[in-house]
Amino acid sequence: MIEQHFGKVAVLMGGWAAEREVSLDSGTAVLEALQVQDIDAHAVDADRNMLETLKKGKFDRVFNMMHGRGGEDGDIQGALNILQIPYTGCGVMASAISMNKLMTKRVWLGANLPTPAYEVLTADTDFIAVANELGLPIIVKPANEGSSIGMTKVERVDELKTAYEYAAKYDLLVLAEQWVNGDEYTIALLGEDILPVIRLEVQSDFYDYEAKYKSDQTKYYCPCGLEDKEEKELQALAKLAFQAVAVNGWGRVDVIRDQKGKFCLIEVNAVPGMTDHSLVPMAAKAAGISFEQLVLRILETSL
Repeated sequence: MIEQHFGKVAVLMGGWAAEREVSLDSGTAVLEALQVQDIDAHAVDADRNMLETLKKGKFDRVFNMMHGRGGEDGDIQGALNILQIPYTGCGVMASAISMNKLMTKRVWLGANLPTPAYEVLTADTDFIAVANELGLPIIVKPANEGSSIGMTKVERVDELKTAYEYAAKYDLLVLAEQWVNGDEYTIALLGEDILPVIRLEVQSDFYDYEAKYKSDQTKYYCPCGLEDKEEKELQALAKLAFQAVAVNGWGRVDVIRDQKGKFCLIEVNAVPGMTDHSLVPMAAKAAGISFEQLVLRILETSL
């Protein structure tokens, strides 16, 4: 029986990162999908005592739905390794690298994979020099946040310092990235499979928090509109992007295609959202995989 196969499962959600509310939504959806399949799954709202909760609960494995720092950056993965509790998704190193946008870009560049040029920003940065180097517009990001939190599109040099200060509220490490004009795509990994590509169409400047979780005007296209050869090229690039940072089990990589037709890797997500606005469930559905089947396949990555 399925429930005996997995044993007692903790669906870890919430946490203390800026993405807490999204994590609770994702975790609740996963929990319900597991329980409807008679899996002995229980919600664990992660706090600083969650390891004690997991030990006392005698859980056999963890379905990790903690987004952001604490759940997606290698912290919980390392702790669960010590406790010898299996968990979904990738391990410590891949989690730490993929959570950090700067480290991800450095690994991709080292692997000769295409990603936009960037500069690290500090309070002492010569912002005019950065604007001259990267050109305008520029996207400014905290390196260790997800869901586009703390990000700003900068169109004038005098906006760059303010954008840095805003991002620095969320993280000590801030980067400015060359703006890429073009269509946005996202590609999901599930086990050994690369799922169908989704093209995004947003009303805002970029796929920000509002567009991801609130807006009903964000449009998703799957089929994505690429020719078959181009979609296969993009899926192959996504697979290389996952492999370079050692993300396995499941995940999602975001890509922009510039005006010349070149695909540029933007970032990778090792614990993607699983809400009703989320992209991995959409891609799975396009591949004929129901939400219930999807969560089961993700849970299998803990075996």
